[in-house]
Amino acid sequence: MPDGFDTRETWPFECLRCLYVWEEDFVVRHLTDNYGNEVEIWLSSGVPVPPPRSGGCCPHCGAYHVTSFPFGYLARHPELVPAPEPEPAPVFAPAIEPLAVPVERSHLPGRLLVALGVPLAAFIGYELYENLVSVAGPHH
Repeated sequence: MPDGFDTRETWPFECLRCLYVWEEDFVVRHLTDNYGNEVEIWLSSGVPVPPPRSGGCCPHCGAYHVTSFPFGYLARHPELVPAPEPEPAPVFAPAIEPLAVPVERSHLPGRLLVALGVPLAAFIGYELYENLVSVAGPHH
């Protein structure tokens, strides 16, 4: 069974493209197998990742031109660490006024009479016309 221990390391980085500076925390799992071979497994948030010395990606601009500082460098040079971004100010939308309903509306029975009466009058007129034409006889 492999023997091992874990250490925690914080690596400071700088993007050579946008000059963004940040730190990442790693857990380094040092393992030794039954044959005396030593292995390091680097974990970030519990997920295995390549060692930070192999390069990385800038979380700000996505570039792969990243360099790292010596351990503790940013603690001695706090001017390199960007200030936290301020909270965005809340944006207030103007209140929506309810739509104004016209005070005078036509009465429902009058509109209903028009909606039903016009098609009914057209139907009766058509039937009367057809009956009159059939009584008068066909044209030759």
